[in-house]
Amino acid sequence: MTADALDALETRAPALRERELMARLPQLIARAQQAPGWQRILDGVEAGAVTSRAALAALPITRKADLKALQQSAMPFGGLTATPASQLRRCFVSPGPIYDPEGCGADWWRFSRPLHAAGVRAGGLLQNCFSYHFTPAAFMVESGAARLGCTVIPAGAGQTEMQVQTMADLRPDTYVGTPSFLRIIIEKAREMGADISSVKHALMGAEALPESLRAWFRENGVPHVLQTYASADIGSVAYETETGGVLNPGMIVDEDVIVEIVRPGSGEPVAPGDIGEIVVTLFNHDYPLIRFATGDMSALLVDAPASGCGRTNVRIKGWMGRADQTTKVRAMFVHPAQVTNITRRHPDILKARLVISGRMANDVMTLHCEVAQPLAAERIAAIVASIRDVTKLRGEVQFETIGALPDDGKVIEDRRDYS
Repeated sequence: MTADALDALETRAPALRERELMARLPQLIARAQQAPGWQRILDGVEAGAVTSRAALAALPITRKADLKALQQSAMPFGGLTATPASQLRRCFVSPGPIYDPEGCGADWWRFSRPLHAAGVRAGGLLQNCFSYHFTPAAFMVESGAARLGCTVIPAGAGQTEMQVQTMADLRPDTYVGTPSFLRIIIEKAREMGADISSVKHALMGAEALPESLRAWFRENGVPHVLQTYASADIGSVAYETETGGVLNPGMIVDEDVIVEIVRPGSGEPVAPGDIGEIVVTLFNHDYPLIRFATGDMSALLVDAPASGCGRTNVRIKGWMGRADQTTKVRAMFVHPAQVTNITRRHPDILKARLVISGRMANDVMTLHCEVAQPLAAERIAAIVASIRDVTKLRGEVQFETIGALPDDGKVIEDRRDYS
């Protein structure tokens, strides 16, 4: 095991890891089949026969997009938890709403691995700027930091001046949160004349991290900036590593998941290296997920040299877009169904398209609406209020003449500058 690795699992020989993962599959399937939802989805599947990737690929896909309907039919988790709800630690609420469980095990989200890769160590001090409100990201960080023996400042999101003052007073070595919020903090610190130079490590998530922004952080005093790929249902999926301050290619897949890259809209695996949808099978005693289609796009990193960090698991190229029109704005998912919900509230809107523009850390969300005639101020205000109510985000409205919006089926269009 190298000094960079958290434990020996990360540096296993790839063939050994594959044998051990496949050996665990029958127990995972059997555990899942104890939950009524998985019992229905996996009806007729013989758990003991699922011992290879080929056998796994023959099982049905369950889509993240299906969770809301599944949960509405069987509250709160669609019958997909193998542990009774009364024995879980927390129930989170994501937009939709979608309800996500958390069990009672230590480092339940497996977040210690990305934190360790980002430089978090025992005795360190971490400012956790993920939201503690309804969603699990902040608690993922808490559980991983507890395993590593790192102290956490539960800062959450917002209150920028207080974030800066806290950094200046307490001198944390690590920031964890969205890229856009760290940029806002750094700019506010400059405005306040505050010294936050203690922050040398940053682990980013929930938003894209373009290389231009990573370079900006380095130029502004944060030399070690890595990103993680996680979700509210799975927890940690993959994460970046570096060696000697140099970023290693791709993102290392977590030790307790199996990642498949499949053709969007199907369960058929693509050829190694081809772009497709990320499908995850999660070894979780409380919330086993079998071939869970995330809606995110990526590709396996093939023919790349071994990672300099010594970790040997397969790597993906990172987040490469969505298989559907769902997108993230200020770390929140926005779904086509939400746009439909808004338009249904306002009969004046004949057709609409939600356009996301601006640059990273400065997203602008505008609902372009075709209307037959100009609207009164109170009706415009009502549409703006509906955008906020449905998406939980601020948005603007722009009116178009009938026929002005393209007839291409798009409900959400991402025009952001990621350069």
